[in-house]
Amino acid sequence: MRYVSTRGAAPVLSFEEAMLTGLARDGGLYLPESWPKLSEAEIAGFAGRPYEDVAVAVMRPFIGDAFGESEFRAIVARAYAGFGHVARAPLAQIAPNDWILELHHGPTLAFKDFAMQLIGQMFEAALRRRGERVTIVAATSGDTGSAAIEAFRGLDAVDVVILYPLGRVSEVQRRQMTTPTEANVHALAVEGDFDACQALVKGMFNDLPFRDALRLAAVNSINWARVLAQAVYYFTAAAALGGPGRAVSFSAPTGNFGDVFAGHVARAMGLPIAKLVIATNENDILHRTLATGRHEKAGVVATTSPSMDIEVSSNFERLLFELYGRDGAAVTQLMDELKAGGFTLRQGALAALREGFASGRADQAEVAAEIARGRATTGQVIDPHTAVGLIAARANRGDPATPMITLGTAHAAKFPDAVAAACGVRPALPPRMADLYDRAERVTVVADDLAAVQAAVRERARA
Repeated sequence: MRYVSTRGAAPVLSFEEAMLTGLARDGGLYLPESWPKLSEAEIAGFAGRPYEDVAVAVMRPFIGDAFGESEFRAIVARAYAGFGHVARAPLAQIAPNDWILELHHGPTLAFKDFAMQLIGQMFEAALRRRGERVTIVAATSGDTGSAAIEAFRGLDAVDVVILYPLGRVSEVQRRQMTTPTEANVHALAVEGDFDACQALVKGMFNDLPFRDALRLAAVNSINWARVLAQAVYYFTAAAALGGPGRAVSFSAPTGNFGDVFAGHVARAMGLPIAKLVIATNENDILHRTLATGRHEKAGVVATTSPSMDIEVSSNFERLLFELYGRDGAAVTQLMDELKAGGFTLRQGALAALREGFASGRADQAEVAAEIARGRATTGQVIDPHTAVGLIAARANRGDPATPMITLGTAHAAKFPDAVAAACGVRPALPPRMADLYDRAERVTVVADDLAAVQAAVRERARA
Protein backbone atom coordinates (compact mmCIF):
# COMPACT_ATOMS: atom_id res chain seq x y z
CA MET A 1 0.00 0.00 0.00
CA ARG A 2 1.38 3.40 -1.03
CA TYR A 3 0.28 6.88 0.05
CA VAL A 4 -0.29 10.02 -2.01
CA SER A 5 -0.66 13.67 -1.02
CA THR A 6 -3.97 15.49 -1.37
CA ARG A 7 -2.09 18.23 -3.25
CA GLY A 8 -0.43 15.90 -5.71
CA ALA A 9 3.13 17.24 -5.64
CA ALA A 10 4.80 15.34 -2.77
CA PRO A 11 6.63 12.00 -3.02
CA VAL A 12 4.56 8.82 -2.84
CA LEU A 13 5.39 7.09 0.45
CA SER A 14 5.04 3.76 2.23
CA PHE A 15 2.85 3.48 5.33
CA GLU A 16 5.80 3.84 7.70
CA GLU A 17 7.15 6.86 5.84
CA ALA A 18 3.73 8.51 5.74
CA MET A 19 3.22 7.85 9.46
CA LEU A 20 6.58 9.32 10.47
CA THR A 21 6.21 12.26 8.06
CA GLY A 22 2.66 13.33 8.96
CA LEU A 23 2.18 16.39 6.75
CA ALA A 24 3.30 16.01 3.13
CA ARG A 25 6.09 18.27 1.89
CA ASP A 26 3.68 20.02 -0.51
CA GLY A 27 1.45 20.96 2.45
CA GLY A 28 -1.07 18.22 1.73
CA LEU A 29 -2.27 15.22 3.73
CA TYR A 30 -1.56 11.59 2.90
CA LEU A 31 -4.18 9.09 1.78
CA PRO A 32 -3.86 5.52 0.46
CA GLU A 33 -3.75 5.14 -3.30
CA SER A 34 -6.85 2.92 -3.11
CA TRP A 35 -9.33 1.62 -0.54
CA PRO A 36 -8.99 -2.04 0.46
CA LYS A 37 -12.33 -3.83 0.78
CA LEU A 38 -13.55 -6.13 3.52
CA SER A 39 -16.15 -8.74 2.61
CA GLU A 40 -19.54 -8.96 4.30
CA ALA A 41 -18.44 -12.22 5.89
CA GLU A 42 -15.30 -10.59 7.32
CA ILE A 43 -17.28 -7.69 8.79
CA ALA A 44 -19.96 -9.99 10.22
CA GLY A 45 -17.19 -12.01 11.81
CA PHE A 46 -16.14 -9.04 13.92
CA ALA A 47 -19.20 -9.49 16.17
CA GLY A 48 -18.13 -10.68 19.59
CA ARG A 49 -14.41 -10.56 18.76
CA PRO A 50 -11.90 -8.78 21.02
CA TYR A 51 -11.33 -5.18 19.97
CA GLU A 52 -7.66 -5.89 19.32
CA ASP A 53 -8.50 -8.64 16.80
CA VAL A 54 -10.75 -6.27 14.84
CA ALA A 55 -8.10 -3.56 14.93
CA VAL A 56 -5.53 -5.87 13.36
CA ALA A 57 -7.97 -7.04 10.67
CA VAL A 58 -9.08 -3.51 9.71
CA MET A 59 -5.64 -1.89 9.70
CA ARG A 60 -3.55 -4.74 8.32
CA PRO A 61 -4.28 -4.02 4.61
CA PHE A 62 -3.02 -0.45 5.05
CA ILE A 63 0.32 -1.03 6.77
CA GLY A 64 2.02 -3.17 4.11
CA ASP A 65 5.32 -4.58 5.33
CA ALA A 66 5.90 -1.87 7.94
CA PHE A 67 5.37 -4.41 10.73
CA GLY A 68 5.32 -8.18 10.70
CA GLU A 69 2.13 -10.01 11.67
CA SER A 70 3.20 -10.98 15.18
CA GLU A 71 4.92 -7.63 15.73
CA PHE A 72 1.79 -5.71 14.78
CA ARG A 73 -0.42 -7.84 17.00
CA ALA A 74 1.91 -7.15 19.92
CA ILE A 75 1.87 -3.40 19.15
CA VAL A 76 -1.95 -3.36 19.15
CA ALA A 77 -2.10 -5.38 22.38
CA ARG A 78 0.23 -2.93 24.16
CA ALA A 79 -1.70 0.07 22.82
CA TYR A 80 -5.00 -0.94 24.42
CA ALA A 81 -3.77 -2.74 27.54
CA GLY A 82 -4.19 0.41 29.64
CA PHE A 83 -7.85 1.02 28.78
CA GLY A 84 -10.32 0.88 31.64
CA HIS A 85 -12.97 -1.28 29.93
CA VAL A 86 -12.41 -4.79 28.61
CA ALA A 87 -14.52 -4.02 25.52
CA ARG A 88 -12.39 -0.89 24.87
CA ALA A 89 -15.30 0.83 23.07
CA PRO A 90 -18.57 -0.41 24.63
CA LEU A 91 -22.04 0.59 23.47
CA ALA A 92 -24.54 2.08 25.94
CA GLN A 93 -28.21 2.11 24.99
CA ILE A 94 -30.03 5.38 25.72
CA ALA A 95 -33.34 4.83 23.86
CA PRO A 96 -34.93 2.27 21.53
CA ASN A 97 -32.30 1.73 18.82
CA ASP A 98 -30.25 4.74 19.97
CA TRP A 99 -26.78 4.21 21.38
CA ILE A 100 -23.70 6.00 22.67
CA LEU A 101 -20.36 4.49 21.68
CA GLU A 102 -18.25 5.11 24.78
CA LEU A 103 -14.80 6.18 23.63
CA HIS A 104 -13.62 7.62 26.94
CA HIS A 105 -12.09 4.56 28.62
CA GLY A 106 -8.49 5.29 27.57
CA PRO A 107 -5.71 6.81 29.71
CA THR A 108 -6.74 10.44 29.09
CA LEU A 109 -10.51 9.85 29.01
CA ALA A 110 -11.04 10.84 25.36
CA PHE A 111 -11.43 9.14 21.98
CA LYS A 112 -8.01 10.41 20.91
CA ASP A 113 -6.46 7.62 23.02
CA PHE A 114 -7.58 4.97 20.52
CA ALA A 115 -5.26 6.36 17.87
CA MET A 116 -2.59 8.01 19.96
CA GLN A 117 -1.75 4.99 22.11
CA LEU A 118 -1.37 2.97 18.94
CA ILE A 119 0.76 5.59 17.20
CA GLY A 120 3.02 5.79 20.24
CA GLN A 121 3.74 2.07 20.00
CA MET A 122 4.22 2.18 16.21
CA PHE A 123 6.56 5.19 16.40
CA GLU A 124 8.64 3.53 19.08
CA ALA A 125 9.00 0.30 17.10
CA ALA A 126 9.83 2.08 13.82
CA LEU A 127 12.31 4.55 15.34
CA ARG A 128 14.08 1.84 17.32
CA ARG A 129 14.52 -0.20 14.13
CA ARG A 130 15.79 2.87 12.24
CA GLY A 131 18.03 4.12 15.04
CA GLU A 132 16.47 7.58 14.70
CA ARG A 133 14.81 10.22 16.88
CA VAL A 134 12.13 12.79 16.04
CA THR A 135 10.52 15.93 17.41
CA ILE A 136 6.75 15.73 17.53
CA VAL A 137 4.90 19.04 17.35
CA ALA A 138 1.12 19.10 17.56
CA ALA A 139 -1.69 21.60 17.93
CA THR A 140 -4.57 20.72 20.18
CA SER A 141 -7.99 22.07 21.03
CA GLY A 142 -7.80 20.06 24.24
CA ASP A 143 -7.72 16.28 23.87
CA THR A 144 -5.05 15.54 21.25
CA GLY A 145 -2.31 17.16 23.32
CA SER A 146 -2.92 15.18 26.49
CA ALA A 147 -3.32 11.95 24.50
CA ALA A 148 -0.04 12.59 22.67
CA ILE A 149 1.82 13.37 25.88
CA GLU A 150 0.44 10.24 27.53
CA ALA A 151 1.46 8.10 24.53
CA PHE A 152 5.01 9.43 24.14
CA ARG A 153 6.06 10.52 27.64
CA GLY A 154 9.38 9.06 28.69
CA LEU A 155 10.32 7.66 25.26
CA ASP A 156 13.99 8.28 24.54
CA ALA A 157 13.69 8.68 20.75
CA VAL A 158 10.93 11.31 20.85
CA ASP A 159 10.53 14.88 22.10
CA VAL A 160 6.93 16.15 22.21
CA VAL A 161 5.94 19.82 22.04
CA ILE A 162 2.21 20.56 22.28
CA LEU A 163 0.66 23.90 21.31
CA TYR A 164 -2.71 24.69 22.91
CA PRO A 165 -4.78 27.91 22.89
CA LEU A 166 -4.27 29.85 26.11
CA GLY A 167 -7.48 30.00 28.17
CA ARG A 168 -9.52 27.97 25.66
CA VAL A 169 -9.26 24.45 27.09
CA SER A 170 -10.84 23.04 30.23
CA GLU A 171 -8.82 22.91 33.43
CA VAL A 172 -8.63 19.13 33.30
CA GLN A 173 -7.44 19.21 29.70
CA ARG A 174 -4.82 21.82 30.58
CA ARG A 175 -3.53 19.99 33.62
CA GLN A 176 -3.24 16.73 31.69
CA MET A 177 -0.79 18.56 29.40
CA THR A 178 1.07 20.69 31.96
CA THR A 179 1.59 18.29 34.89
CA PRO A 180 3.61 15.40 33.38
CA THR A 181 7.17 15.50 34.72
CA GLU A 182 9.03 13.62 31.97
CA ALA A 183 11.78 15.72 30.36
CA ASN A 184 10.75 14.87 26.80
CA VAL A 185 7.27 16.46 26.94
CA HIS A 186 6.54 20.19 26.78
CA ALA A 187 3.38 22.33 26.72
CA LEU A 188 3.26 25.73 24.99
CA ALA A 189 0.22 27.94 25.63
CA VAL A 190 -0.31 30.07 22.52
CA GLU A 191 -1.90 33.50 22.74
CA GLY A 192 -4.55 32.67 20.12
CA ASP A 193 -7.24 30.15 19.23
CA PHE A 194 -6.85 26.58 17.99
CA ASP A 195 -6.73 27.63 14.35
CA ALA A 196 -3.74 29.82 15.24
CA CYS A 197 -2.02 26.83 16.89
CA GLN A 198 -2.75 24.66 13.87
CA ALA A 199 -1.43 27.32 11.49
CA LEU A 200 1.80 27.54 13.52
CA VAL A 201 2.31 23.78 13.30
CA LYS A 202 1.72 23.83 9.55
CA GLY A 203 4.07 26.80 9.28
CA MET A 204 6.82 24.80 10.99
CA PHE A 205 6.29 21.85 8.68
CA ASN A 206 6.27 24.06 5.61
CA ASP A 207 9.61 25.60 6.66
CA LEU A 208 11.54 22.70 5.17
CA PRO A 209 15.01 23.55 6.56
CA PHE A 210 13.54 23.86 10.08
CA ARG A 211 11.51 20.70 9.58
CA ASP A 212 14.52 18.69 8.44
CA ALA A 213 16.91 20.05 11.08
CA LEU A 214 14.61 19.09 13.96
CA ARG A 215 13.23 15.92 12.31
CA LEU A 216 9.66 17.10 12.82
CA ALA A 217 6.87 14.54 12.99
CA ALA A 218 3.13 15.13 13.33
CA VAL A 219 0.56 13.25 15.40
CA ASN A 220 -2.44 15.52 14.89
CA SER A 221 -5.19 13.93 12.84
CA ILE A 222 -3.28 15.21 9.82
CA ASN A 223 -1.32 11.99 10.42
CA TRP A 224 -2.98 9.24 8.38
CA ALA A 225 -2.34 6.58 11.04
CA ARG A 226 -4.53 8.55 13.47
CA VAL A 227 -7.54 8.47 11.15
CA LEU A 228 -7.01 4.81 10.28
CA ALA A 229 -6.98 3.75 13.93
CA GLN A 230 -10.27 5.57 14.55
CA ALA A 231 -12.00 3.68 11.72
CA VAL A 232 -11.80 0.50 13.80
CA TYR A 233 -14.53 1.37 16.29
CA TYR A 234 -17.01 2.05 13.50
CA PHE A 235 -16.65 -1.62 12.57
CA THR A 236 -16.90 -2.96 16.14
CA ALA A 237 -20.01 -0.88 16.86
CA ALA A 238 -21.76 -1.77 13.61
CA ALA A 239 -20.98 -5.47 13.90
CA ALA A 240 -22.35 -5.54 17.47
CA LEU A 241 -25.71 -4.21 16.18
CA GLY A 242 -26.11 -6.54 13.22
CA GLY A 243 -23.85 -5.06 10.57
CA PRO A 244 -23.28 -5.61 7.75
CA GLY A 245 -26.62 -7.43 7.56
CA ARG A 246 -28.26 -4.08 8.23
CA ALA A 247 -26.93 -0.57 7.87
CA VAL A 248 -26.36 1.61 10.92
CA SER A 249 -26.05 5.39 11.29
CA PHE A 250 -23.41 7.38 13.14
CA SER A 251 -23.31 10.89 14.56
CA ALA A 252 -19.78 12.19 15.14
CA PRO A 253 -19.02 15.39 17.09
CA THR A 254 -16.32 17.06 15.06
CA GLY A 255 -13.79 19.84 15.08
CA ASN A 256 -10.91 18.80 12.82
CA PHE A 257 -13.08 16.31 10.86
CA GLY A 258 -10.84 13.34 11.66
CA ASP A 259 -13.45 11.24 13.44
CA VAL A 260 -16.01 11.83 10.70
CA PHE A 261 -13.49 11.00 8.00
CA ALA A 262 -12.69 7.77 9.85
CA GLY A 263 -16.34 6.85 9.29
CA HIS A 264 -15.89 7.64 5.60
CA VAL A 265 -12.89 5.27 5.57
CA ALA A 266 -14.97 2.48 7.14
CA ARG A 267 -17.67 3.03 4.54
CA ALA A 268 -15.12 3.01 1.71
CA MET A 269 -13.90 -0.34 3.02
CA GLY A 270 -17.39 -1.82 2.74
CA LEU A 271 -19.19 -1.01 6.00
CA PRO A 272 -22.85 -0.15 5.25
CA ILE A 273 -23.59 3.23 6.88
CA ALA A 274 -27.08 4.64 6.42
CA LYS A 275 -26.24 8.15 7.63
CA LEU A 276 -22.94 9.71 8.64
CA VAL A 277 -23.83 12.87 10.58
CA ILE A 278 -21.37 15.74 11.03
CA ALA A 279 -22.21 17.22 14.45
CA THR A 280 -21.01 20.79 15.05
CA ASN A 281 -21.33 23.37 17.80
CA GLU A 282 -21.61 27.12 17.08
CA ASN A 283 -18.39 26.87 15.09
CA ASP A 284 -20.46 25.42 12.32
CA ILE A 285 -18.47 25.92 9.12
CA LEU A 286 -19.06 22.29 8.08
CA HIS A 287 -22.80 22.47 8.76
CA ARG A 288 -23.00 25.68 6.72
CA THR A 289 -21.02 24.05 3.91
CA LEU A 290 -23.59 21.26 3.55
CA ALA A 291 -26.44 23.76 3.68
CA THR A 292 -25.07 26.32 1.22
CA GLY A 293 -22.10 24.84 -0.64
CA ARG A 294 -19.99 27.74 0.61
CA HIS A 295 -17.02 26.86 2.87
CA GLU A 296 -16.31 30.19 4.50
CA LYS A 297 -14.65 31.37 7.70
CA ALA A 298 -16.80 33.31 10.14
CA GLY A 299 -14.59 33.51 13.24
CA VAL A 300 -14.16 31.08 16.13
CA VAL A 301 -16.44 31.34 19.16
CA ALA A 302 -15.40 29.88 22.54
CA THR A 303 -17.96 27.32 23.75
CA THR A 304 -18.49 24.70 26.43
CA SER A 305 -17.33 22.08 23.91
CA PRO A 306 -13.82 23.51 23.33
CA SER A 307 -12.40 20.56 21.40
CA MET A 308 -14.80 21.54 18.60
CA ASP A 309 -13.94 25.25 18.59
CA ILE A 310 -12.23 24.94 15.23
CA GLU A 311 -12.85 26.64 11.91
CA VAL A 312 -10.13 25.21 9.66
CA SER A 313 -10.96 21.49 9.79
CA SER A 314 -7.79 19.96 8.38
CA ASN A 315 -9.22 16.56 7.51
CA PHE A 316 -11.90 18.12 5.34
CA GLU A 317 -9.09 18.45 2.80
CA ARG A 318 -8.96 14.65 2.61
CA LEU A 319 -12.66 14.55 1.78
CA LEU A 320 -12.25 17.33 -0.80
CA PHE A 321 -9.59 15.19 -2.48
CA GLU A 322 -12.19 12.43 -2.78
CA LEU A 323 -15.01 14.75 -3.88
CA TYR A 324 -12.83 16.29 -6.60
CA GLY A 325 -11.77 12.99 -8.13
CA ARG A 326 -8.37 12.99 -6.41
CA ASP A 327 -7.31 16.10 -8.31
CA GLY A 328 -4.41 17.53 -6.28
CA ALA A 329 -4.27 20.76 -8.26
CA ALA A 330 -7.96 21.44 -7.58
CA VAL A 331 -7.49 20.81 -3.86
CA THR A 332 -4.46 23.11 -3.76
CA GLN A 333 -6.53 25.89 -5.31
CA LEU A 334 -9.34 25.38 -2.78
CA MET A 335 -6.89 25.55 0.12
CA ASP A 336 -5.42 28.76 -1.26
CA GLU A 337 -8.93 30.23 -1.51
CA LEU A 338 -9.63 29.19 2.09
CA LYS A 339 -6.61 31.18 3.27
CA ALA A 340 -8.27 34.20 1.65
CA GLY A 341 -11.59 33.52 3.40
CA GLY A 342 -13.40 30.64 1.74
CA PHE A 343 -14.46 28.79 -1.39
CA THR A 344 -17.59 27.48 -3.08
CA LEU A 345 -17.90 23.77 -3.88
CA ARG A 346 -18.60 22.96 -7.48
CA GLN A 347 -22.02 21.43 -8.03
CA GLY A 348 -20.92 17.82 -8.48
CA ALA A 349 -18.78 17.91 -5.36
CA LEU A 350 -21.61 19.43 -3.31
CA ALA A 351 -24.04 16.79 -4.53
CA ALA A 352 -21.61 14.03 -3.56
CA LEU A 353 -21.04 15.63 -0.14
CA ARG A 354 -24.78 15.76 0.54
CA GLU A 355 -25.23 12.18 -0.64
CA GLY A 356 -22.60 10.90 1.75
CA PHE A 357 -23.16 13.08 4.82
CA ALA A 358 -25.80 14.84 6.90
CA SER A 359 -25.12 17.51 9.51
CA GLY A 360 -26.49 19.18 12.62
CA ARG A 361 -25.66 22.16 14.81
CA ALA A 362 -26.14 22.83 18.52
CA ASP A 363 -25.63 26.01 20.51
CA GLN A 364 -24.54 26.13 24.15
CA ALA A 365 -28.06 26.44 25.55
CA GLU A 366 -29.12 23.36 23.60
CA VAL A 367 -26.03 21.49 24.81
CA ALA A 368 -26.80 22.29 28.45
CA ALA A 369 -30.40 21.16 27.99
CA GLU A 370 -29.21 17.91 26.40
CA ILE A 371 -26.88 17.17 29.32
CA ALA A 372 -29.76 17.76 31.74
CA ARG A 373 -32.08 15.64 29.58
CA GLY A 374 -29.64 12.73 29.56
CA ARG A 375 -29.24 12.86 33.32
CA ALA A 376 -33.03 12.85 33.81
CA THR A 377 -33.92 10.13 31.27
CA THR A 378 -31.05 7.62 31.50
CA GLY A 379 -29.07 8.61 34.59
CA GLN A 380 -26.01 9.08 32.40
CA VAL A 381 -23.84 12.16 32.77
CA ILE A 382 -22.42 13.10 29.38
CA ASP A 383 -19.87 15.67 28.32
CA PRO A 384 -20.73 18.68 26.11
CA HIS A 385 -19.19 17.21 22.94
CA THR A 386 -21.24 14.05 23.18
CA ALA A 387 -24.30 16.24 23.80
CA VAL A 388 -23.65 18.01 20.48
CA GLY A 389 -23.53 14.61 18.80
CA LEU A 390 -26.82 13.51 20.35
CA ILE A 391 -28.60 16.68 19.24
CA ALA A 392 -27.37 16.25 15.66
CA ALA A 393 -28.31 12.55 15.76
CA ARG A 394 -31.88 13.34 16.79
CA ALA A 395 -32.21 15.98 14.07
CA ASN A 396 -31.16 13.40 11.47
CA ARG A 397 -32.75 10.33 13.03
CA GLY A 398 -34.52 8.95 9.95
CA ASP A 399 -35.86 5.38 9.99
CA PRO A 400 -36.37 4.34 13.64
CA ALA A 401 -35.53 0.76 12.66
CA THR A 402 -31.97 1.84 11.80
CA PRO A 403 -29.62 1.94 14.80
CA MET A 404 -28.22 5.41 15.47
CA ILE A 405 -24.85 5.45 17.22
CA THR A 406 -23.48 8.70 18.65
CA LEU A 407 -19.76 8.79 19.28
CA GLY A 408 -19.26 9.57 22.97
CA THR A 409 -15.98 11.38 22.58
CA ALA A 410 -14.94 12.25 26.14
CA HIS A 411 -15.57 11.56 29.81
CA ALA A 412 -17.78 14.14 31.50
CA ALA A 413 -15.12 14.70 34.17
CA LYS A 414 -12.93 16.48 31.60
CA PHE A 415 -15.50 19.32 31.56
CA PRO A 416 -16.83 19.40 35.14
CA ASP A 417 -17.86 23.07 35.24
CA ALA A 418 -20.02 22.89 32.11
CA VAL A 419 -21.57 19.59 33.17
CA ALA A 420 -22.31 20.74 36.73
CA ALA A 421 -23.92 23.95 35.46
CA ALA A 422 -26.13 21.93 33.13
CA CYS A 423 -27.34 19.09 35.34
CA GLY A 424 -26.24 19.82 38.90
CA VAL A 425 -23.83 16.89 39.05
CA ARG A 426 -20.09 17.50 39.18
CA PRO A 427 -18.50 14.41 37.64
CA ALA A 428 -15.48 13.05 39.47
CA LEU A 429 -12.22 12.00 37.90
CA PRO A 430 -11.32 8.28 38.06
CA PRO A 431 -9.28 7.32 41.13
CA ARG A 432 -6.04 7.07 39.13
CA MET A 433 -6.37 10.78 38.28
CA ALA A 434 -7.80 11.98 41.60
CA ASP A 435 -4.71 14.05 42.47
CA LEU A 436 -4.61 15.90 39.12
CA TYR A 437 -5.54 19.24 40.69
CA ASP A 438 -2.70 18.93 43.20
CA ARG A 439 0.09 18.30 40.69
CA ALA A 440 2.53 21.10 39.82
CA GLU A 441 2.15 22.58 36.35
CA ARG A 442 4.92 23.25 33.82
CA VAL A 443 4.00 25.44 30.84
CA THR A 444 5.41 28.25 28.70
CA VAL A 445 3.21 31.02 27.27
CA VAL A 446 4.21 32.05 23.74
CA ALA A 447 2.95 34.66 21.28
CA ASP A 448 1.05 33.74 18.14
CA ASP A 449 4.24 34.21 16.15
CA LEU A 450 5.97 31.55 14.07
CA ALA A 451 9.52 32.70 14.82
CA ALA A 452 8.84 32.75 18.57
CA VAL A 453 7.30 29.29 18.52
CA GLN A 454 10.10 27.88 16.38
CA ALA A 455 12.63 29.23 18.87
CA ALA A 456 10.76 27.56 21.74
CA VAL A 457 10.60 24.23 19.89
CA ARG A 458 14.27 24.39 18.89
CA GLU A 459 15.23 24.98 22.53
CA ARG A 460 13.37 21.85 23.62
CA ALA A 461 14.24 19.44 20.82
CA ARG A 462 17.18 17.05 21.03
CA ALA A 463 16.92 15.71 17.44
